[in-house]
Amino acid sequence: MEKTDKLRLLFGPANRGDTAAPVVHKHDDFEHASEDDLAGFEVETDDQGHHYAVRKTDLGKEEI
Repeated sequence: MEKTDKLRLLFGPANRGDTAAPVVHKHDDFEHASEDDLAGFEVETDDQGHHYAVRKTDLGKEEI
């Protein structure tokens, strides 16, 4: 904690903002590009309950 205390003195306390505030979506080009990229994935769940992102183009292909 000694290093973090020194950093806090140098930079000030961490500002986390209002955690209850809703997320503001800007609907800018970056957000649209991210949505386009994520649209190419499907979430799969294995027998143990783990979740994996799988490309839709890879669905149905068997590993060799």
